[in-house]
Amino acid sequence: MFYCLEKRLMMRRKTLLLLLFVLSIISTKIHAQNSEEPPLNDATLSALIDYALEHQPAVKKATIDQEITDLQVKNKLADWYPQVNFNYNYQRNFQLPVNIVDGNSIRFGVDNSSALQFTATQNIFNRDVLLASRTKDDVRFIAEKQVENAKINLVANVSRSFYDLLATQQQLRITEENIAMLARSLKDARARYDAGVADKTDYQRATIALNNAQASKRAIEEALRAKLANLKYLINYPEDRELTLQYDSATLENEIYLDTLSTAVYTQRVEYQQLQAQLRLQEANVKYNKWSYIPSVSANGAYIRNFQNNALSKLYSQGFPNSYAALTLGFPIFQGGKRKNNISIAQKQVEQTRLDIENFTNQVNSEYQSALAQYKASMANYLALKENMELAAEVHRIIELQYREGIKTYLELITAQTDLRAAQINYYNAVYSLLSSKIDVLKAQGAINVK
Repeated sequence: MFYCLEKRLMMRRKTLLLLLFVLSIISTKIHAQNSEEPPLNDATLSALIDYALEHQPAVKKATIDQEITDLQVKNKLADWYPQVNFNYNYQRNFQLPVNIVDGNSIRFGVDNSSALQFTATQNIFNRDVLLASRTKDDVRFIAEKQVENAKINLVANVSRSFYDLLATQQQLRITEENIAMLARSLKDARARYDAGVADKTDYQRATIALNNAQASKRAIEEALRAKLANLKYLINYPEDRELTLQYDSATLENEIYLDTLSTAVYTQRVEYQQLQAQLRLQEANVKYNKWSYIPSVSANGAYIRNFQNNALSKLYSQGFPNSYAALTLGFPIFQGGKRKNNISIAQKQVEQTRLDIENFTNQVNSEYQSALAQYKASMANYLALKENMELAAEVHRIIELQYREGIKTYLELITAQTDLRAAQINYYNAVYSLLSSKIDVLKAQGAINVK
């Protein structure tokens, strides 16, 4: 009887444990699902940029580097504070040390000894700590600008990828509209052939055009998948999650304009600001090497309590304290010309950094002029292709009416449809190419703000 009761209790315990295990798994899955961020549906360019700035590993890595730099600066500055240490020592002498007194060997000491030591050191002048104190702002500034530079590059790359993807989507939309148009033309050409109004070459040409358009659609769809994958990669978006874009063609078209009379201000570029900070660090390094001729000075002191006894049990029964304070001055007298050479090296590094700044100012002007020239060329191309699209639409409308009236041949209609499709695709490519060119100009100007 007791055996059966015990068996039932064990079965109930196992059932209860199994139920708790299942509930914990379900709770974990529900929590994981709830903690997932919502997918980017109908995402605008600003939403993609915000997501990228928050999730992109390159930006996170630059931010971590900035945090590491800040901690390293704090470590260097910590040497200005008093350095307090405690040491504990215990020594068992199996053989006492021997001293010779008047020709006789005499052992001095005790079997057991111990010491408690409190020491403190305060730097008064130390060139390493002084350098860290004077350059801390520039070191942190460079790390901060490194994060800003990573964000600027990310914003520019995401914007270009966004515009490229939109251009491909427009190609797909126009191709689908063209396929629907060609399908209607094929149906109409077949009906005309069956009615004896036209020969079979019209619907055969329509079939060829439709097949070509469908093949073009498949190629565009594959390109669209690749570009969507690239955009997901840039913003660090999960590959298996849906991503749809939202845009307004009219709004984007209004954003293509740029003041082409403005000039590049190289002082706004992050790279220039980093070089200026680097120059200040190099100049501080010259002073640092000159300080090697100045003695290092530090104050130090200690409190030591010694314990000695032959009996281990009575070792700490009586202490013998001693303490001291001292001033330490260190001055290297001769180092084989090392200090002079280090000063010369530091001065030449300053000259190199100044040349880097001069070269960068020239580079900024070159980048800006190249980007501006590309923007102007893209603008001229955009205006021409916009007019071409409007003319192609008008030509297609007229030829389609004339074809239905029997004035124009089917070949002329197919040609007009092909011209219209090409003009539309070229126009949208020009729009998004112009927007990408604008991004390059703004980047060259240092006008992309990510703060």
